[in-house]
Amino acid sequence: MSDLFAPAHLDRSKILTEKKGDTFVITLNRPEKRNALDGNLMFGIKTAIEDVFTSTSIRAIIIRGEGAGFSAGVDFLALAGTGLMTEGGVHVRRLIREMQDIVNLIDDIEKPVIFAVHGFCFGMATELILSGDFRIAQRGTKFGIQETAVGLIPDVGGTTRMTRLLGPIKAKELIMTAKTIDADEAKTIQLVNDVVDDAFAGALEFADTLNKNAPLAVGLAKKLINRAQHMDARSFMELEAIAQSTLIHTEDVKEGIAAKIEKREPKFTGK
Repeated sequence: MSDLFAPAHLDRSKILTEKKGDTFVITLNRPEKRNALDGNLMFGIKTAIEDVFTSTSIRAIIIRGEGAGFSAGVDFLALAGTGLMTEGGVHVRRLIREMQDIVNLIDDIEKPVIFAVHGFCFGMATELILSGDFRIAQRGTKFGIQETAVGLIPDVGGTTRMTRLLGPIKAKELIMTAKTIDADEAKTIQLVNDVVDDAFAGALEFADTLNKNAPLAVGLAKKLINRAQHMDARSFMELEAIAQSTLIHTEDVKEGIAAKIEKREPKFTGK
């Protein structure tokens, strides 16, 4: 069964990747279309994430956009070509699930993912950044999740993640009014972690801080928080114990303790 949103031939020039130390940078490279999310960008992100999913040399991932802004949201012309507006409910649900699965990869990878957001971030692009662990916004950036303005709802995890991240009151306000907010308000409501003069530089600095810590522990902490935050407290604590019993015998724990005793910086290897 073929993917409905996938391009016939993936244009790899639309997603650029590079390694900066222990950090893997993914760049949306469709600036002439305001990085509108089409099959090339979505499946390019999927391929890039899959390429480093189990890499031991990559400790953090940054996703950014080239050009005037991060992304204007979904490319409606590309979406129209999938039969979204003409096919039945089963077809539509399959297409949505396909896009959800791509975004969920960001949630699933056991590495911290930082979105460096500048200029604008609208619609499905906001849903995309919600799947990350951290969001660094450039001063003046505009955010909006505007599907209700065209008769739709956020369906690529946006309704779910925004509600869980911000709570139902703020999620209803942003989704149901389709209003635009600026970076400072986004920080106030904790949609973004920080507002800086240069989003990419800020994200690289944030990644450097993360990369100083033990990568297995960082990855399992992410997984535990993502999966268990809505469990009852005792079940959550049981998962803490299971995760800790996995980490306790790793070489990184030995190195971390030795570094503390010897008053030096640890050299973690992810083993």
